This record gives sequence, structure tokens and C-alpha cells, in this order.
Amino acid sequence: MKKLIATAIIGAGVLSASASVYAADKLEEVKARGVMKCGIHPGKAGFSTPDTKGNWTGLDVELCKAVAAAVFGDASKVEFITMNSRNRLTALVTDEIDMLARSTTFTATRDGLNGVDVTTPWFYDGQALMVKKELGVNSIEELDGATICTYPGTTSEKNINDYFESRGLSYKALIVEGSAESTAAYLANRCDAVTNDASALAADRQGMPDPSANVILPERISKEPLGAYVKQGNDEWRQVVTWTAMALIEAEEQGITQSNVDEKLKSTKPDVMRLLGTEGSLGKNFGLDDKWAYNAIKAVGNYGEIFDRNLGKDSALKFDRGLNNLYTKGGLLYAYPFR
Repeated sequence: MKKLIATAIIGAGVLSASASVYAADKLEEVKARGVMKCGIHPGKAGFSTPDTKGNWTGLDVELCKAVAAAVFGDASKVEFITMNSRNRLTALVTDEIDMLARSTTFTATRDGLNGVDVTTPWFYDGQALMVKKELGVNSIEELDGATICTYPGTTSEKNINDYFESRGLSYKALIVEGSAESTAAYLANRCDAVTNDASALAADRQGMPDPSANVILPERISKEPLGAYVKQGNDEWRQVVTWTAMALIEAEEQGITQSNVDEKLKSTKPDVMRLLGTEGSLGKNFGLDDKWAYNAIKAVGNYGEIFDRNLGKDSALKFDRGLNNLYTKGGLLYAYPFR
């Protein structure tokens, strides 16, 4: 009996060691390469758009930069690779990218069957529909028999079908490849309405000749928690991406900003000290330097700062925080404890 127990313990130890080595592979691979490869949307205002010099900006882009800063101490050590809705998850499995930050909804099917893992929600959204104001439509219920533009291989396609079918409504789907194509088809009157996450519709509307001529209908037909994905099995790398996002949320909770983070290094508040690495060794638990969170915050600021300049009050979109506010302000954002 003792021999069996000993064998079991040794076997468990070998399995644990093997799993640990496997889990560390991606983090060590990224470190050795010296740059992190991040999959992003080719052009979604507020989330990932290039400027005239080819520099990427947006909510998703800044998460990638934060992870690079946490790993390397340098937010510039990231390569942005654009992904379409068809190849985005496959690119993770084939190691074309290290993380996917492309406004991708967390679903049970994606998490369970595609060889990828979810991290933590980065933006809470919901699917909506947009129509031209001249159509005189005030509710989705009035779109019975309409033609609706949607994307292939997305949750949007299934959600709109479920919504209409469950209400005994009919519609004709016009499948288009991406945001630009969808907007073009909509403006050319090839479809009566276009459907996507509400944030994406707001961004698309902003780029139209007359944004005020288009109305986003009030109904939200789905829950769309958007966030980063990583390849399945790379547990330590998943922790790095997850806890970097959490660090930016925790920074907002603690009142730590990009401009005051150096001053906060003097704080004697235990939560702040653990977050910024002046007490404890949380970074080493993730295979990182203990200043990993400090580096991320110094590079991009806290979640609120990132939101405001890309989607919120300091951006052209003027998107309301809503569900993406801290839990103390009526939102859903809530960082796990840093202890």
C-alpha cells in the first residue's frame, strides 16, 4: 500500500512538473523572442485603429501594450497583427499570435472547443441594430421581413437568428466580410439594418458621411463580454494576460494613474504596495519582475484613463462607461484581490 501511495505521489509530481514546463513555454517563448505578437481588429474605432504613421491606438491595443510592458518593462515590444473574424482563433492555435485582443466575445463553445482559453472581460457590450433615421423604425420588432447585414463566423450571426426566430419574425441575412464592407453595403441600401456590438455600431456610425442620419435601436439582444484569448494549455501566459488586465482595473480602484504611479511607490497602503511590487513577490508568481504592474500602469495608465481617451469623454466617440465602470459606480468592473 505504501509503495502504491509513493508511486502515486511521484507520478503526480512528474505530471505537475510536466504541466508546469508546458505552461511556461509560451511566456518563455515570448521573452526569448523579445517581442509579443498581438492579434487585433484591422480597424475598429475606439478599439484598434492605425494613425497616419501606422501607429495603433485603441482599448484593445493598449491592453496589448500593457502586457508587453508587464513582460519586458517596455510597451513598445509588441507586434500588431490584424485578424479577420475567420482566422482570429486559429491564429492562436498555430502560434501566429501570442494573444488575441480583437473585441472577441467569450462563449462556452469558443472556450471549450477551439483550443483557446479566455482571460478576463475587458469590455462589456451587447449586440444592437442600426437603421437609417428616414426608415422611421423605433424597435427591432418593426424590422419583420427586413434585410440585415451581418458578419460570418461571429456570435452576431447566431444571435440575430435566435432573436428573430424566437419572436416569430423573419429576416434576410446579407453576409459581408468585415466592418468596412458592412458599412458600405448598408450605406448603399443593400440592407435595411446592420447588426453588431453596440460599441462597434457607434464607431462605424462616427465614420459615416452624416452620423446623425443613423439610429442605433434601443434593444440589446445579447450579452457580449469581450476580452483577450490565449492558446489553451499555456496557464502561466494566461495568468500574465489576465492579471495585467486586472492590475489596470485595480489601479483605477486604488486611484493610481499614469501620472501619479511614481508617487504611489511611497504608499504604505498594503493593497497598493502589493500591486506596485514594493511588498511581496506577486510578479515572481507569474514569472515576471515584481514591478510588472507598475510597468504596465506607467505605460498606459489605469482602465479608466484608457477608456476615456479611446472610447469615453476624451475621445470622438463619447461612449458612456455604463457597464464598464467600476462596481462601486454601478458598473461590472471588479479586480480580483492582489494578495
